[in-house]
Amino acid sequence: MKLKLSRRRRSREIALQILYAMELSETPPEDAIELYYKLFDDEEDMDFDIPMDVRPFAEDLVQGVELHQAEIDELITSSSQHWRLYRMPVVDRNILRIALYEMLYRPDIPLKVSINEAVELGKTFGSQDSGAFINGILDHLLPILQEKNRNPAPKEQESS
Repeated sequence: MKLKLSRRRRSREIALQILYAMELSETPPEDAIELYYKLFDDEEDMDFDIPMDVRPFAEDLVQGVELHQAEIDELITSSSQHWRLYRMPVVDRNILRIALYEMLYRPDIPLKVSINEAVELGKTFGSQDSGAFINGILDHLLPILQEKNRNPAPKEQESS
């Protein structure tokens, strides 16, 4: 019997597939999201149906990664010894981007959950070494991100 994926895990899988397609085709996020839903949403076939409740989180991940990609890529580059960003497998690179976006900009998600989910995505979609590679990069960055989360940047004062 096949276990049902959690909504957030399904959202992460969708985001990974969209980011992968965006990188290979140089498609803007809005177009890639729309195309993904057109190609893969099939209400007749429940295995391919994309429930409405997984879409907002998937779209947030895609748009968040796109918006903060320069900062995220800099973190990946700074912690990946012997690997240039462009030489990493596209799948691994985008899994790291998703995890780091969550770790930096989604305080509602515990850091360890983001790491675990990234490792699981790597095991599912990457090579046999992807899980360990992703875990190594994120574990290396964890103390930096924990410090950043303890001392978040001050919010701008709202004008009345």
